[in-house]
Amino acid sequence: MDYIIEMLHITKEFPGIIANDDITLQLKKGEIHALLGENGAGKSTLMSVLFGLYQPEKGVIKVRNKEQKITGPLDANGLGIGMVHQHFKLVENFTVLQNIVLGMETTKRGFLQMKEARKKVMELSEKYKLLVDPDALISDITVGMQQRAEILKMLYRDNEIMIFDEPTAVLTPQEIEELMQIMKDLVKEGKSILFITHKLNEIKAVADRCSVLRRGKYIGTVEVAETTPQEMSEMMVGRKVNLTIEKKPSEPKEVVLEVKDLTVEAKKEGHTKKLVQNASFQVRRGEIVCIAGIDGNGQTELVHAITGLSDMSAGTVTINGEDMTKRPIRYRNTHGLSHIPEDRHKHGLVLEYNLAYNLVLQQYFEEDFQSSRFLKNDKIYEYAEKLIQDYDIRSSEGPFTITRSMSGGNQQKAIVAREISKSPDILLAVQPTRGLDVGAIEYIHRQLVKQRDAGAAILLVSLELDEVMNLSDRILVMFEGEIVADLDPKAITVQELGLYMAGAKKGGNQS
Repeated sequence: MDYIIEMLHITKEFPGIIANDDITLQLKKGEIHALLGENGAGKSTLMSVLFGLYQPEKGVIKVRNKEQKITGPLDANGLGIGMVHQHFKLVENFTVLQNIVLGMETTKRGFLQMKEARKKVMELSEKYKLLVDPDALISDITVGMQQRAEILKMLYRDNEIMIFDEPTAVLTPQEIEELMQIMKDLVKEGKSILFITHKLNEIKAVADRCSVLRRGKYIGTVEVAETTPQEMSEMMVGRKVNLTIEKKPSEPKEVVLEVKDLTVEAKKEGHTKKLVQNASFQVRRGEIVCIAGIDGNGQTELVHAITGLSDMSAGTVTINGEDMTKRPIRYRNTHGLSHIPEDRHKHGLVLEYNLAYNLVLQQYFEEDFQSSRFLKNDKIYEYAEKLIQDYDIRSSEGPFTITRSMSGGNQQKAIVAREISKSPDILLAVQPTRGLDVGAIEYIHRQLVKQRDAGAAILLVSLELDEVMNLSDRILVMFEGEIVADLDPKAITVQELGLYMAGAKKGGNQS
């Protein structure tokens, strides 16, 4: 068999954990090979070994049938291997073009020669339909565009073997479709792709074969066309997974969160743009209200105004009848509000702190955890152990693990555990399952329903249409900063919801 990459019997260990335990993975030339596994199964570690970021304790890597020692990304690039990481490796204040050529610059007498580079980048961008603005700053472009810059970076280096690590975790549904097409086009041009994911529908859409890892061990490789999503999820999790959400009808009680005429304005270059326009709605105890919309239609700004992360220009936010409009964040957090933020690194965790400290970020000042300004560490670690147990947070050194070293999914579980364990009156869950595997998604969905049934009010913001349709009791659709519809999920189809989200339909009010 002609394999372009063979990773044979790879073992990679970290203190207290075997991340890859005797794994063999073989990539054929010209195929899209998916690598499937739960969060923390060892997928990213295995790809980091192939890319030279880690050295394995055991095992060999063959590239084009020749054994190779890959000591770092430069070696990998020399062998034609490129990688798009889950959290992009781009320089924020450089342009797209500068990022693409970084490390591969051509200079003449000490001056950068960008003309040739620009020509090559534009040709690649045309050929692979990766349309980017070469002069835009990374900090000014969407996540989808940043990803295109990452792919162009690989093409610019003539990489034939491409590793995509969770490439769709941060994309909108439209961008995901575009990316799938780009991957198919790349393979037609003779590239070979390794695609790390835990989204079964994406594997069905583009992959030829799929290898499954579970808790660091290799489970098997299947032909995608002949395998059902159920079979793959069972290989991944080790048990049957319920892909539908079971919940009884909601029984809404009194209003917990009331938002009235909320407006958020951004002042840019002398003119004012309304990012949120006169939003008004209520969320009651015992219901899950979901804000649906295509990314960038004001959801983030709305949530930031409710939580106090940023100011609003007009309007009021009331929790349990108390006006919170001018209240600081801590006051809101100690008076009934919990928030699972959209960006777990920016607003959810202190990555350099250990897990235990992250789990008490909003409670460390309470009597349980401190006395006369000193932290009661024994109490903090005891509390952390309980949450780690209850929420199945996996990490190499339990409460002492530095949060940065945990897998994305387990970082997310830590935030969910912290926010839910405070028994909030109103829980703001913003894309709570972004980047999670089916086992963890099932778990978090169950937690949200459990909170609802225990009498919490839940405001869910999600870009995943299945999640919106299955979890919510009511759907509010945001389009260009306005709430354009209030819908009953039982009375509409996904297609109709899509029309409201795209602004093609307005004013649906069925509840």
